[in-house]
Amino acid sequence: MLTDTFGRKIDYIRVSLTKQCNFRCQYCMPNTPMESYEDKNDVPLENVLEFLKVAIDEGIKKIRITGGEPLLRKNIDKFIASIHSYAPHIEIALTTNAFLLKKYAASLKNSGLNSVNISLDSLQKDRVVKISKKDALNSILLGIQAAIESGLKIKLNMVPLRGINADEIIPMLDFAKEKSIMLRYIEYMENIHAKDGLVGLREDEILWTIQKKYSLKQIQKEISGPAKIYQTSENQTFGIIAPHNDDFCKSCNRIRLTSEGTICPCLYYQDSISIKEAMLTKDKYKMKKILLQSIINKPEKNNWKEEITSNEISARAFFHTGG
Repeated sequence: MLTDTFGRKIDYIRVSLTKQCNFRCQYCMPNTPMESYEDKNDVPLENVLEFLKVAIDEGIKKIRITGGEPLLRKNIDKFIASIHSYAPHIEIALTTNAFLLKKYAASLKNSGLNSVNISLDSLQKDRVVKISKKDALNSILLGIQAAIESGLKIKLNMVPLRGINADEIIPMLDFAKEKSIMLRYIEYMENIHAKDGLVGLREDEILWTIQKKYSLKQIQKEISGPAKIYQTSENQTFGIIAPHNDDFCKSCNRIRLTSEGTICPCLYYQDSISIKEAMLTKDKYKMKKILLQSIINKPEKNNWKEEITSNEISARAFFHTGG
């Protein structure tokens, strides 16, 4: 069992397979050139698999595949199948912008993938283009439908931004209800790579907006996840991920592995530890030692808060660590 110095059980790892992305979202990487990154620094998938075997043996129960955009990494279905073959009991999830999901949904499901989280910030074509710099709405919707048809569990993720898509909080909730999908609103996490001037809505503002149409009650916190779960008067559930709240980190059970072989104990802080050499040499003893050290290094909480100053904005590049 992996337990940090604050008594939190760490049983969930997010694994970024690439920092490449086919979107340039305003809240993530809008100023990054659209040219693809070179993959030469990414750890080969067979070596990532050997590390994950060590992590599973030490108590990891959930693996989320992220990026960048993970569907840009070749042979992702075979990689997932290898994880599933080694540990069929492990929950395997994937976070994607769904642009390529129509092509891969069925093979991912057949490989052992349990669920997908899909980023969808608007139901309006022009807004999707504005947020992501990609004419992507139709492809995303087709990806969602393919995931439904393949039998994958689905969650939608929306980042509400003032003056951009904040008026779609209820339309997105109604869309999720129509599709029988869980929607989660994610507070915008200030970072130096995002577009200047972005202002996200906080949890209380999101709830206030929804309560214009529905009465609400909080029912639980997400199991093996960061969201608070609410239920509407029509028995629809949705989640809010609110990293600015004081209690957000109390139940954090996650660490992150980048595509280049770095373990990040916390999304906010730059502090990290390289495990690349041990992965490349498939040295199980060193991989275990570094994994355990990363758990010891995990901080008590992030530094996102209601009022955040310019020198407190996170320098973390989410497209490197998988968000």
